[in-house]
Amino acid sequence: MNKARHLLDSQDFTMEELEKLFRLAEKIQQHPEKYLDVCKGNLLASLFYEPSTRTRFSFEAAMLRLGGEVIGFDDPSGSSVAKGESLGDTLKTVECYADVAVMRHPKEGAARLASQYLSAMPLINAGDGGHQHPTQTLTDLMTIRSYKKRLDHLVVAVCGDLLFGRTIHSLVKALSRYPEIKFLFVSPKELRMPEYIKDSLSADTYMEMESLEDALTEADVLYMSRVQKERFFSAEEYERLKDFYVLSKDKLQKAKKELIIMHPLPRVMEIAKDVDSDPRAVYFQQAKLGMYVRMALIMTLLEKGEIS
Repeated sequence: MNKARHLLDSQDFTMEELEKLFRLAEKIQQHPEKYLDVCKGNLLASLFYEPSTRTRFSFEAAMLRLGGEVIGFDDPSGSSVAKGESLGDTLKTVECYADVAVMRHPKEGAARLASQYLSAMPLINAGDGGHQHPTQTLTDLMTIRSYKKRLDHLVVAVCGDLLFGRTIHSLVKALSRYPEIKFLFVSPKELRMPEYIKDSLSADTYMEMESLEDALTEADVLYMSRVQKERFFSAEEYERLKDFYVLSKDKLQKAKKELIIMHPLPRVMEIAKDVDSDPRAVYFQQAKLGMYVRMALIMTLLEKGEIS
């Protein structure tokens, strides 16, 4: 029996493998009817130890649209976890029933630990308590590739909570593999990009700034995230900055016409509703592209091959 291949980190696939994955996702998007029975007879185990809307729904929709079925839980209190069952025992049991599993867990490193208990069932990390959310990164890369027709020679602004934002950390690490990427890190000083991310980049490939409007004049891609009140040491400092990172129609007047605006969702107040009608706003399309890339990922890990 072959050892299963997992997706635990955004760096687990080579750039060539990523390109193949994106091409497959595009084919599925263009001709979904050809893929309706690809995973017929296969089961996806959906193991969500913490709340999720888009990630869980998109994985379940992906498997169902491939003709497979889904089992699992979205509340561990309704499983034997509530009785004290270990993560390893849960995964070894699930492997008896399912062909592939997707897991979100609040503890850092949980997905990597869980994978060590598996022999033939691929495991997909749907987000952990650390800095990994690899399938969101696949979604983000595919979105940029879809709208910009490339993943190189781009100015990418990431704005908001850069200190704790796991989707942003994963995206920056993944994009840094491509040539001629310049990052604009837009945040209050309290929520700047952590040193371990900056240490992985060349000093001439990123710039830190506090002004979103300044970043908008340069950016090809704007990736927004929420500034979280609970991260601030003082209410006064939060009040000073909270509206500074709200993207509005007025601020977009300074942006490039070819800009794309992304967000991992859910948004709270950081993107005004009037931006939704702007053709540069692609965050809801981004969520849909996530389903297609997850369909391609499931096919790849189950070794289903491509459909001509």
